[in-house]
Amino acid sequence: MRVAPGLTRPLVVRTTRVADPGDLLTRLPVTAPYAWIRHGEGLVAWGEAARVEVPPGPGRFARARERLAAVFAGAHVDDEVRAPGSGPVAFGSFTFDAGSPGSVLVVPRTVLARRGGRAWLTTIGESGLEEAAPLRSPGAIRYADGSLTASQWEQAVAQAVRRIRSGLLEKVVLARDLTAVAERPIDTRLLLSRLAARFPECYTFSCDGLVGATPELLVRRTGQTVESLVLAGTTPRGDHPADDVARGAALFASAKDRHEHACAVDSVRRALTPLCAELDVPADPELLVLPNVQHLASPVTGRLADGLSVLDVVAAMHPTAAVGGTPTRTALQVIGELEGMDRAGYAGPVGWVDARGDGEWGIALRCARIEGSRARLFAGGGIMADSDPAAELAETRAKFRAMRYALES
Repeated sequence: MRVAPGLTRPLVVRTTRVADPGDLLTRLPVTAPYAWIRHGEGLVAWGEAARVEVPPGPGRFARARERLAAVFAGAHVDDEVRAPGSGPVAFGSFTFDAGSPGSVLVVPRTVLARRGGRAWLTTIGESGLEEAAPLRSPGAIRYADGSLTASQWEQAVAQAVRRIRSGLLEKVVLARDLTAVAERPIDTRLLLSRLAARFPECYTFSCDGLVGATPELLVRRTGQTVESLVLAGTTPRGDHPADDVARGAALFASAKDRHEHACAVDSVRRALTPLCAELDVPADPELLVLPNVQHLASPVTGRLADGLSVLDVVAAMHPTAAVGGTPTRTALQVIGELEGMDRAGYAGPVGWVDARGDGEWGIALRCARIEGSRARLFAGGGIMADSDPAAELAETRAKFRAMRYALES
């Protein structure tokens, strides 16, 4: 746990109402921006008041909550808004693998937010709004294979299919990465603005170098209400409207995709049932249509037991079958054997939490890790007994398009 130099303990936090700031992303300065935006609403932030490096291993979410509580403890908070996301807030990113380092919670010095017709500014210490510099193009982009070539990844999918058909497991999610190198340093704000404009239905996020636009809401906690959006089963968009409709209908009727989706919904149900006094799980999925793909989607809602933070729910839910597989322990073993890479923050929880325990966390999908002029892009898909390696490769290519669009447009 580290508090930024120049700040006193306890932290002095002030949240005030402000006039509508317009496009939140245009207010971000160049250095290390944080963001969580959907349909123009959410939070953007910058600066670092405190940082919690979460050690890997079992119980990491509980340790993260305890250490963050120590940061917030005794803070002098003047909050005239008193809404989810007001007062002190931490942005966070957790690695997919509990044994991998890199999970972090950061309390920004400045947060600018808009939600439900209200806007507010939270500052810690002598921070405040900064002048935003013009967005910077990264120039030409060169791509290269990541940990596995396309052919090697298809072979990994084929191996996974054989293990599923042998009865070892029902489903496993296999991911792959792609490396991008730009002419100039990559401006995270440019990626955020492009992603938010192109994918308004998604949650556009930035946290500690991990940037993306995820369609999957892992959990939202507002008071005692908890919500989750389960996505599993995917098809690319069509080349024309009739093709698009036909692809959506085929996805909805696909026994393979419906079974994959049912596995994901069941994993969320099992995770939330012990935490909730009430839980509503739809009997059938709906179709979520995004600019690059279509998904089977199921919104789940519940009433949370007293005293639980959104981080407690994240701990119970990760990893879902949508990003791991079924059964979970076996799927994680197969992922470790076949993927040939460390996912880092990809497919891990990403989002924010406030001092009341409210917050929104997604699964870090359609994302990239940015380091200077380099980016590492990620995509994956659910492998079932009748999965075709070539089709699964095509699905990952469709999912890569989100970040490639952000880098290249």
